[in-house]
Amino acid sequence: MTESFTERFAAGLASYGDRPCIEFEGRWYSGAEVASYGAAVTARLDAAGLAPDASVALVVRNRYPHAAATIGALAAGRPVAMIYSFQSPEAIAADIERLDAAAVLADPQDWTDEVITATQRSGAAGVALGAEGTALAGAGTTRQRPRVDGALAILTSGTTGPPKRFVVRAEVLEHTVFSVTGGQAAPDEPPELVYWPLGGIGGVCQLVTGVYVGKRMVLMERFSVPAWVDVVKTHRLQRVGVQPAVVRMLLEADLPAADLSSLQYVMSASGPLDVPTRDAFEQRYGIPVLTAYGATEFAGSVCTWTPDLYREFGARKRASSGRALPGVQVRIIDGDTGAAVPTGERGILTAKVPLLGPDWVRTTDIASIDEDGFVTLHGRADGAINRGGFKIIPETIRGVLISHPEVRDAGVVGVPDARLGQVPFAAVETVEGATVSEADLLAAVRAALPAHHVPVSVVFVDELPRTPSLKVSVPGVSGLYRPAT
Repeated sequence: MTESFTERFAAGLASYGDRPCIEFEGRWYSGAEVASYGAAVTARLDAAGLAPDASVALVVRNRYPHAAATIGALAAGRPVAMIYSFQSPEAIAADIERLDAAAVLADPQDWTDEVITATQRSGAAGVALGAEGTALAGAGTTRQRPRVDGALAILTSGTTGPPKRFVVRAEVLEHTVFSVTGGQAAPDEPPELVYWPLGGIGGVCQLVTGVYVGKRMVLMERFSVPAWVDVVKTHRLQRVGVQPAVVRMLLEADLPAADLSSLQYVMSASGPLDVPTRDAFEQRYGIPVLTAYGATEFAGSVCTWTPDLYREFGARKRASSGRALPGVQVRIIDGDTGAAVPTGERGILTAKVPLLGPDWVRTTDIASIDEDGFVTLHGRADGAINRGGFKIIPETIRGVLISHPEVRDAGVVGVPDARLGQVPFAAVETVEGATVSEADLLAAVRAALPAHHVPVSVVFVDELPRTPSLKVSVPGVSGLYRPAT
């Protein structure tokens, strides 16, 4: 009889025994300790009268108790629905009531009056997650509740609006593991660095993959350049997943190349990385940047670069996100007719991932596929700006803005206009000591692109609004717009 993913995941956890499993804030926790913590949470839920397959809501933080509770739930086959802790207590409370889960797990600092009231109102059991153990905050009721039809209900990045939940079935997590490892990973490798938010697909990929292959993991609560570099140097990491924003931060930090000398490559995912930044990073540190493309609905990557592909094609296909993973099919279709477009032409990216089912999944990403099967992303169709009938892809304008040497990053969105419907607006984050002006940047866009691409205004900010996964937040940028009076 074939083992299920849950059984193989539980076996991965058991394989650690007393070996180190997770390091958090300088302390290593063994696999046995992680398993014991998960079992303690399960015992609390059992004592509260929850059925073994009743779903729980986790107000998740990148902390050891939260990671251990997630691992324990996956190993036991209990569904978990994630709630971001990066919200107000009122927003967390509203999420709890919407989910109507049988239990709520949260850090002591997140058990605010609002969260306690929401948990009590929904009749859920409450469990406080502490560093060394758990405490039951409320007994809960055993009435029938909505079930999460899968192992995890994870959150999207919230780039274009409030995060949505996507349910990932346990068997689909096999694809998650493969998209990270390519089928090649060993327990004795340097640790997996887990620093992407655990509530989203990036953090889930790192955590699930680490346990599945019995690999050590270093858990960071939040990203900072010094902390990230310290982990790389201390553990001599060979490859690390990064967001495009992290690539820019590391480049701007101008670190000694020796600090990153153990890295064979970094894998950039979760958003487009512009070619000039990729080139500058590789020239500065001598480390290849391999890009990948995926989405929450695919539970991992669908196309990626490999070291072998990079050696053969890396110099010629700088803007590409690589080729489809083995077994995955991708195609580009016309957004209106659904018909396949010719090789090299732009359209909507669709993909078929066997573990997700037999259907083609349509994305909101504009892409093209060349004659060698390499996929290049060109922006999001749902973010296109319609300026009086002219379609504008925000990424096109952003590309011009970030090409200026004094611009660190930029966000471009469509804002309402009484005459034209929508017009582009930009917010930019500049490097220290920058003297570039709004007029300079508008002139740069005017010189590079057709006139309808020129933003109505550009504002300068110390830090762009970002999602927990470090993507620029579209609603956050829109909130910076102040129409002329």
